[in-house]
Amino acid sequence: MASSNKGLKTRKQQRLLVISAAVATLVGAVLLILFALGGDSLSLFLQPSDVKAKQIAAGQHFRLGGLVEAGSFSKADDGLTYHFKVTDCAATLPVQFKGLLPDLFREGQGVVTEGALNGEGVFVASTVLAKHDENYNPPGTLPKSADQCVHPDSEQYSAPDLTTGN
Repeated sequence: MASSNKGLKTRKQQRLLVISAAVATLVGAVLLILFALGGDSLSLFLQPSDVKAKQIAAGQHFRLGGLVEAGSFSKADDGLTYHFKVTDCAATLPVQFKGLLPDLFREGQGVVTEGALNGEGVFVASTVLAKHDENYNPPGTLPKSADQCVHPDSEQYSAPDLTTGN
């Protein structure tokens, strides 16, 4: 019976060792995730004034969010390249996008784009995400000062025809 007891003790020790290793691995993974998410990476996107303040390097991939500036939209001759400006009403960044824009894309609306700055300071977007509901504004896309931006519902604004770029 003594050998039977010894084997049982070894099994308990093995279980304890496996459970301890699993807990240590789990704690390590959680710490790595928290470390990776620390600082600025918790922000879902940067506003134009943040990009200018942080002096983001050309080629660094990030998300840019804000309002599409009224009167800034244009369409290139190829029919798939679009130019517009994203503003937080304190700063503005020019954006270039090649592809199909979302149906809800229009000037004065909230937008989040993914891409990187090129050497000339133009944000070259690989993805454009438009505001999906009239009551929803992504955090940070509302004007910092109501007097600085023209909203598309105001009388000062006339929406261009996005199919022609005029």
